[in-house]
Amino acid sequence: MPVIAISEIHEVCKTALEKHGALPWIAESVALAVAKNESRQNRICGLYYLQSYCEQLVSGRVSKDAEPLITTPKPGVVQVDAKFGFAQAAFVRAFPSALTAASENGLAALAIGHSHTCTSLGYFTEQFARRGFIALGFTNSSPIVAPPGGKIRTIGTNPVAFSVPDGEGGIAMQFDQSTTVVALGKITMAKEAGESIPEGWALDELGNPTTDPHKALAGSLVSAGGYKGWGFGLMAELLTAGLTGGIASQFVKPLKAAQGDPHDLGQYFLVIDPANSESFYERCKQVGDLVSQDEGTRLPGQFINELTEVDVPESLWDLALTLSHGPH
Repeated sequence: MPVIAISEIHEVCKTALEKHGALPWIAESVALAVAKNESRQNRICGLYYLQSYCEQLVSGRVSKDAEPLITTPKPGVVQVDAKFGFAQAAFVRAFPSALTAASENGLAALAIGHSHTCTSLGYFTEQFARRGFIALGFTNSSPIVAPPGGKIRTIGTNPVAFSVPDGEGGIAMQFDQSTTVVALGKITMAKEAGESIPEGWALDELGNPTTDPHKALAGSLVSAGGYKGWGFGLMAELLTAGLTGGIASQFVKPLKAAQGDPHDLGQYFLVIDPANSESFYERCKQVGDLVSQDEGTRLPGQFINELTEVDVPESLWDLALTLSHGPH
């Protein structure tokens, strides 16, 4: 398995996206996200998506030149029409306005609608935290989750991400997780590798537990904690589909299909200025100390490690290099 520098992954991805039609600034916004995810060994949200991005640029499923429209209808509210472009590009354009709104009002909402899948939601909330703000993010996705006791896929894995600053430009705590037992990408990667999945991850079309990823993809994923995860998934659904202008998960076509309607998803962020409280950082440290009383325990994301080079499956890297030469 070749060892590839993160900087090279970034450059190859940017070149591939440009060769498939993306404007340079848009390609850069997406390539940065891919490289960041690879540096965290989050391959599902990294190189694994590059082929889909390129194919959908060519087919027009994602806009290659969309200029997001940003409005501020009320103080503390920033709304973005991504114009069926990449979520990363829409975020780049809206980020300064969201920071200003949160600073001036103590609390701000950033709603991005009509966007492509954002893949890693924590990639966005972390950027707020590194600028000194607490950030809570939500997004919806293609339907793969049925209500507990049901069979009809109604909502997506609908992740929730939460990032907390440490007051020194770093991260005190961060998590980014689907509201299902496991992310959809884990199922698709198991299918492609010809591997089974653990029982408890998914159900088949009849609502029975399955360890076959093919049957899982034809059936539904299981909400984390049953009704508890289902409730969080619905919360994400209402905030994103309801407040961003995007569509409900059940009407979203498969995310990686080359052809089809635009994703038309939404991302919703609540951004909080911890300066609202004189005791926030003191309490944050206190909670971190309490959590780490047992050996080997810590706050999630407390020690984020970024690699400068990573192992990449040879076939995946060969595909990335091929994509960097443009459509065939």
